[in-house]
Order: sequence, then C-alpha cells, then structure tokens
Amino acid sequence: MRYHFFIAAGVLLLSYILGVSRTEFLIIALSVIAVLLAEMFNTAIEAVVNIISPEHSEKARVAKDIAAGAVFVTAFGVAVIGYIILFPYLRDSFQTGLYITKHSKEEISTISFIIVVILVVITKAYFGKGLPLRGGIPSGHAALAFSAWVATTYITENFIVSMISFAIAVIVARSRVITKAHTPWEVILGSLIGASVTFLLFRIFS
Repeated sequence: MRYHFFIAAGVLLLSYILGVSRTEFLIIALSVIAVLLAEMFNTAIEAVVNIISPEHSEKARVAKDIAAGAVFVTAFGVAVIGYIILFPYLRDSFQTGLYITKHSKEEISTISFIIVVILVVITKAYFGKGLPLRGGIPSGHAALAFSAWVATTYITENFIVSMISFAIAVIVARSRVITKAHTPWEVILGSLIGASVTFLLFRIFS
C-alpha cells in the first residue's frame, strides 16, 4: 500500500506542476482515490479470506483473484485517463521546456493538505505503527496544524494572524502529547513535515 500512496502523491504533484485545469485535476484526484480504495478493499478481502479459509481452497483462490483483478482493471482505467489528460501537457513540456504554472494561494493550501495527509499515511505505513488518524509516526494532527499555520501566513500576510495560527498549531501538537496519543518526537516530526511541505509548495507555485 505504501507504494500506491507514493505514486498517488507523485501523480497529483506532477499534475499540479504541469498546470492541468481544475476539472482535469479533479478527475485525476478521483481516479487516484479509486485505485487506492480498490487496493484497500483487495487487502481487506485477502485478510478476511485468510481468516475464514487458512488452508488452501479453490474458492478462496477465486475470491482473491477476482479482488486482485478488480484492482488491475481500476488501475488500467486510471492509467488510460491519466494518459489522455497528462500526455498533451508532458508533450508540450518536452517541446518548449517545463514551465511551472503559478496557482492561487487557496489552491496551494488545498494541495498542501492533500500531500501532507498522503505523506503522513505513507510514513505511518513504513514504520508500521498507529492508525491513519491516531498514534504512530508521525502525528497527523500536528502535521495538518502546522501546514495550516504556514498556509494562513502566506494567505493573510498578517503577522498577528500568523502568530495566532502558530499558537493554535502548538496547542494542537501539545495536546497529542498530553493525551499520550503521540510521543514528543512523533509530534515534532509531524510538525516539520506539515510546515516544510507547505512552505516548499508555496515557494514553488505562488
């Protein structure tokens, strides 16, 4: 699953860099979600089949094959959609050189949150600890809180508002330690991921 999230983040970021339209980006995002959901259902089905039928069974094999086939069909369809949408942009980039399209601050904030969430899930899957919304390395709450702080700073360009947003982010991060949902190290790592990713995207696209 972690590789699927890596690919998802890469495809979304590439689409953003190439400057696809909002409608095209929405189609790509929904397609990526469809593949991730298909893979999650496939993993769940395999786990349930293994519990129900731990020994080799022809029916169990068929169930797993159908689930895996559903993932393949979904991925193939998404690949076709991605080719139709992205190929013209990639072709133009190779012919005229890559030009990074500028985006509104609100759009950058949205894509920042999406990328941060994906990176948090990938990191948690890599370390094998916690759930997507609780526990593990890093803290997703801290990552999103500090991502929101950086986004708010860029959007408002107001020092007082930025400091208020920063204080809220610190409170959110500290609450994860107080409730023992995370260790200080996990919260710090989440904060760095959220802030650095959002800062980098604003520097590139704004």
